[in-house]
Amino acid sequence: MSGGIRDELMWIDGKQVPARGGGWIDVENPSTKSVIARVPRGDADDVADAVRAARDAETAWARTGAEERRHALDDIADLLADRSEAIARQIAVENGNAIRTQSRPEAVRTADLFRFAASVCQEIKGISDYVSAKTLDYTRREPYGVVGAIVPWNSPVSLAAQKIAPAIATGNTIVLKASEVAPLGVLMLAAACNEVLPAGVVNVITGFGDECGAALVAHPSVPKISFTGSTSVGRSILVAASQRIASVSLELGGKSAQIVFPDIDVDAVVPGIVSAMRFTRQGQSCTAGSRLFVHADVAPSLLPALRTALGKLKIGDPLDEGTDVGSIVSRRQFDRVCSYVSEAAATYPESVYMGGTIPATGPLAAGYFLEPTVFVDLPSDARLNREEVFGPVLSASTWRDEDDVLARANGSIYGLAGYVWCRDGAAALRVAHSLEAGWVMVNQGGGQALGHSYGGMKQSGLGRELSLEGILEGFTQTKQISVSLG
Repeated sequence: MSGGIRDELMWIDGKQVPARGGGWIDVENPSTKSVIARVPRGDADDVADAVRAARDAETAWARTGAEERRHALDDIADLLADRSEAIARQIAVENGNAIRTQSRPEAVRTADLFRFAASVCQEIKGISDYVSAKTLDYTRREPYGVVGAIVPWNSPVSLAAQKIAPAIATGNTIVLKASEVAPLGVLMLAAACNEVLPAGVVNVITGFGDECGAALVAHPSVPKISFTGSTSVGRSILVAASQRIASVSLELGGKSAQIVFPDIDVDAVVPGIVSAMRFTRQGQSCTAGSRLFVHADVAPSLLPALRTALGKLKIGDPLDEGTDVGSIVSRRQFDRVCSYVSEAAATYPESVYMGGTIPATGPLAAGYFLEPTVFVDLPSDARLNREEVFGPVLSASTWRDEDDVLARANGSIYGLAGYVWCRDGAAALRVAHSLEAGWVMVNQGGGQALGHSYGGMKQSGLGRELSLEGILEGFTQTKQISVSLG
């Protein structure tokens, strides 16, 4: 403990440990701007310890039978389910996500992720192929060994589970770096894993990206890197990993389009648009549908209905069951989002439709709160239209020609998600097939389910991990065996 602030420790080789260098990082509650805990400031030495532990454990874990691994993941899921409310409250406090709309569903999903990965354990299969009557030819799917994983702060625990559960289900061990902004829930996840698994199978370290994450990416004994985060950091990871030909999967940023056709029911679609924009997660999601293209015939009724719906959202204390929208995660992110809003409002004041106001008084002034913000008819080349804001900021515009709106929707370096709102099935599928995105929802703002393929096109990512096929491709490698029968 330091001045009443609790100290949390990393998990390396089945033990809770501080950083070798003795450094600490403060963890803040963004809804109050108060420090609530400290975590170790890990560096290359701590990474080396964690990788060594993972390497020592990898052979025995890879040889553990599929049924035994399945039971282990199910046991972890049981622990996570029992602790889901505590995990949910921790997520709400450290990253500002409202407990009812975001943090509690995330905690529940984390346990479900382990149950889903458990079901994969006995589906790790190769194929046999006929090449010659004189040989027996078949393939095996084998684990990489040590997986190095890095996760962000926006859905910290479920994203960590999306790395840990598939990695260990397929026989790998793992070293995961949690975000220094929101590491506490991830350390609770690590505790559950280490209650069940042999020492060294799951290691979780904390630290800054340049001191800790970079060392993990560069480590010669980590043949697989799995990263979720910004496109800019993803590019640097891809460059660094290429120096040693490590396998890399990347789930990166997005600037996702929502396309609304004129045949929709406004009252039915507006809640979905709000959901797709992830307003109840403060827009802090890579799948946020932050570019809204509304057909000109329906815009006069849809935009006012959207303003009304957003105005009804309650912004406030993430632990309050009545809160819909919590706080932005940190001062750095808050300042970044506000800079986009202030720049667009100053350059195109006529485009401000609603929001953009930073609370100066009252309880919301005590935290990093920003009300839902909507701009209308910003130029396509406006920075807010081109770059990922990662905040509660939506840019809306109108369209009439389908080819034109598709060109505008696809005119982005990103290609993670897309949303189509349309009653005409043929038109909806035509547009869904034409969107340059790895994950497209039709007439739903959420819809992501365990087992779905999930990942990006263009600069939104590389590879898939969440589906059965994605887990096998992402966390195993194929070995060809050919046996002479002559």
